[in-house]
Amino acid sequence: MINGSLFRDAVISAAITINNRRREVDELNVYPVPDGDTGTNMSMTAGNAVAELKLMPDNVPIGEAASAAASAFLRGARGNSGVILSLIFRGISKGLAGLNEAGPEQFANALALGVDAAYKAVMKPSEGTILTVSRCTAEKAKEIALSTNDDGVFWTEICAEAAAVLEKTTDMLPQLKKAGVVDAGGMGFTIIITAMKDVFCGGDIAEPAEKQSAEPVDTFKSAVSQYDTEITYTYCTEFMLRKKENCPDPFKLRAYLETIGDCVVLVDDEKIIKVHVHTDNPGKALQKGLEFGWFINDPRPKIENMRIQHENKVKEAEQLEAGLAEAEPEKEFGFVAVAAGHGLEAMFTDLGADVVVKGGQTMNPSTDDILRAIVSVPAETVFVLPNNKNIIMAAEQAVKLTAKKVCVLQTRTIPQGISAMMAFDDTLSLADNRIAMTKAFERVSTGLITFAARDSEFEGHSIKEGEILALDNGKLSFTEKDIRKAALKLVRKLVRSDTSYVTLIYGADVTEENAAQLKELIESKISDKIDVMMVGGGQPVYYYIISVE
Repeated sequence: MINGSLFRDAVISAAITINNRRREVDELNVYPVPDGDTGTNMSMTAGNAVAELKLMPDNVPIGEAASAAASAFLRGARGNSGVILSLIFRGISKGLAGLNEAGPEQFANALALGVDAAYKAVMKPSEGTILTVSRCTAEKAKEIALSTNDDGVFWTEICAEAAAVLEKTTDMLPQLKKAGVVDAGGMGFTIIITAMKDVFCGGDIAEPAEKQSAEPVDTFKSAVSQYDTEITYTYCTEFMLRKKENCPDPFKLRAYLETIGDCVVLVDDEKIIKVHVHTDNPGKALQKGLEFGWFINDPRPKIENMRIQHENKVKEAEQLEAGLAEAEPEKEFGFVAVAAGHGLEAMFTDLGADVVVKGGQTMNPSTDDILRAIVSVPAETVFVLPNNKNIIMAAEQAVKLTAKKVCVLQTRTIPQGISAMMAFDDTLSLADNRIAMTKAFERVSTGLITFAARDSEFEGHSIKEGEILALDNGKLSFTEKDIRKAALKLVRKLVRSDTSYVTLIYGADVTEENAAQLKELIESKISDKIDVMMVGGGQPVYYYIISVE
């Protein structure tokens, strides 16, 4: 049976191992554009749990260790692969809840719960991905659990199954087969459970491959822990007495209170005795007080549970520390948008976004990043615009972590997000706005001009690192050698007979002068009925983001 400390160590080792091998996983990405990188996202997701797990004692029940890991994975989840990994571990946590230790049968059931949660979260699951590898692993786990109670045999067998299915993913997806690689997310999952298996079978926790800086001291948690040790007695008890005519010496009351508690403060004058004491027996304190006088109605006796007070204060402080203190609603609707680049951030702010989370391609924000933004918005309902397909799942998971009413719009590009915000009408209801904003962003076509991050054979294109790539609504359209030629050609492809506007959002690596020249070129080549606008977005990765409406 595997106990909590072994599970804790296994997850820590898995997080270190996937971090050590993240570049190996990143390099499996067959899509040539710069992206969030699967290995990096999975590494950051798992790494979010390490600090918390290291604080857990050796006698921690496995259910508690699994819960802590799952919670940290979820808050740190980045990119679709990170979110799926967090959902698998959340299912494992549910399956191990309440257990002190677990064997093959419990782990098989827990893994099945995790895989089921991951599949439900993906709108259109694709086989040949992390979903396939984890599902087949879970099915093998149930089969093996029926024939053995040996933890070593169980984990060795299911890891072998994961590795075997991972190899088959090459033939499951055409793009993987053409590139001759396995699925990146599936490999990340296999690395993680194999690292856990190694610890379960007696191995040591993995060592970081790269020298890492010392972990920052969490002074807040240290202070809280120190304060917690000072709470010897539970109840803060206060009362005032009007002295009896033949009142005994109040010193005797003080002496008694010190036998049942601490922090005793007793003040008396000719008529009144005022008492303060921390005790586990407030009833005895009150009863003893009656020997010296009568309770006064104003103020009435007060008994407060200091441990509950402490827990509430710690929770409030933790929320403030983590940026999770919910803002009081001051309006009906608010907005959180994800964008990178000073111009884009300013644009969303001008359109009414309360918070702009910095992120996008190559820099996917975590579930926790989005959650912090949501709870900081002083509105009853918060619209979230992810503006990137690899951020939508993280945004949807953040919704489950707050009591606020949140609507995640499925915006996959910056132009879609801008169009959605422009369609907002504060006189409409949530449902009507959701419909109107969705219709608005679905009418937008988005073109992207970027560069190839790696050599690749993709969808019939032989691509060399550094070539200019033109993406038509997320799909690779063609390659070019010249940025301006690529942008003009892409605009011509995107423009339709009903097009009214073309907006060129130029990035950090394009000068205003070059953008203006492209604008003039486009105006000369397309209908004079189409307005061409130019905006400095300052975004990384993309030379131009092109919006066509």
